[in-house]
Amino acid sequence: MNLPKFVKIVEVGARDGLQNEQRVSLEDKIALVNALSKTGLKVIETGSFVSPKWVPQMSDSSELFAKIERADGITYSALTPNLKGLEAAIAAGADEVAVFGAASEAFSQKNINCSVEESLIRFEPLMDRALEAGLRVRGYVSCVVGCPYEGDIAPQKVAQVAQRLYLMGCYEISLGDTVGVGTPLAVTAMLEEVIKVVPVDKIAVHFHDTYGQALANIYCALQLGISVVDSAVAGLGGCPYAKGASGNVATEELVYMLNGLGIISGVDLNLLAKAGWQISAALGKVPNSKVSLALKSQQ
Repeated sequence: MNLPKFVKIVEVGARDGLQNEQRVSLEDKIALVNALSKTGLKVIETGSFVSPKWVPQMSDSSELFAKIERADGITYSALTPNLKGLEAAIAAGADEVAVFGAASEAFSQKNINCSVEESLIRFEPLMDRALEAGLRVRGYVSCVVGCPYEGDIAPQKVAQVAQRLYLMGCYEISLGDTVGVGTPLAVTAMLEEVIKVVPVDKIAVHFHDTYGQALANIYCALQLGISVVDSAVAGLGGCPYAKGASGNVATEELVYMLNGLGIISGVDLNLLAKAGWQISAALGKVPNSKVSLALKSQQ
């Protein structure tokens, strides 16, 4: 099998996860990022510099960046949808930033009130400023398999948007199944199109587990040579566009599968689970991870 020897995990629980949960205290967020920093993870998406009017859960991102205990060798990144957000991220000392596009016209209009093309044009000055500041930029593409408003998304559309972000200067393109409707067949077809126009070592995958297909979809991506996977500790999050949808694939699930495949992630599963238990307790819920619950039962 053409599986990678090493997979880089991009931990998105503190941002993509918590922004879709009830609000927790700044202290709980600091504790989460600090705990994740001790697990062996090398990339932690820490906050988002968006309007607090739209995403109040991320309104304390500047304070969070200021108060976490940064560890050497870890990238602490932030989502920056516009120039104002980018300047705030630079001021906060983010190591890396990300921009967020969509493969669905309907989703783009409802989410950021512009077309896909208009959103890409808006990113150009942001890209220039980030590179000027010495920051690498990651590109997200949402709705890469399906859209809650538009239905199925053509793989060619995903490839087109991904290629634009790559040519614009994004060093890595994360392909997100935002509502978690993907299955291995659809995901493979989409990834094969993207690989035609973006080098495989510049592609990441980001799956939600709404229908329980996330690990199967990740396995398909690994077989195609993709070696970067986004996930969230304790399966944090949800999808505000799909009622009742579960969140990102749990990092615990991902690490357990990688361990079983003999693929190195560098992440300590037990320390990761403990970080998940801690933030889940703060949220007043159980982790959305079968692996986490199994490990908890053995305590």
